[in-house]
Amino acid sequence: MIYVLIAAAVFLLDLTVKGLVDKKRELGEETPILQGRIILRKYYNEGIVFDRLQRWPRLVKLLCGVMMILLCGMWATALRRRDNRGLKLGLSLVIGGGASNLWDRLTKNHVVDYFSIRSRFPRIRRIIFNISDWFIFLGSICMLLFQRDTDGFPVKRGKESKRAKKEAKKEVP
Repeated sequence: MIYVLIAAAVFLLDLTVKGLVDKKRELGEETPILQGRIILRKYYNEGIVFDRLQRWPRLVKLLCGVMMILLCGMWATALRRRDNRGLKLGLSLVIGGGASNLWDRLTKNHVVDYFSIRSRFPRIRRIIFNISDWFIFLGSICMLLFQRDTDGFPVKRGKESKRAKKEAKKEVP
């Protein structure tokens, strides 16, 4: 139940902030905060990450919808298990953030982004985020750190899982 509440809190937090930004700020208006390190700036992202695929809005909605369905399936499976709280937390953060962005796409045909990081690097300055993006990023890191193999053991890159080793021993005559 706590993981459903986490996903709902992420969804509602970002949706509330997006609503305030959308009502109170002009498109492109910039306001530096935190001694100029963060810039509040309203932007409509019509594509996927960095405005990619913005020319194909139906494809963007379809890809995001399919991804959310797959993630919700993984989440439902993970929630039934008692172990791996880190994976459940990661999925909850990703689903809350992804659902908020998908809601924007379905209701407004764009995602409202509203802050960027001041940097001396122009590519970094051009990136505009919303809170959901950060939760998706943090959730993805949790999912990577806490993912498990099908036998319940942590995934080991480049090595066989314990289950695969047991099966290999059974096959030896």
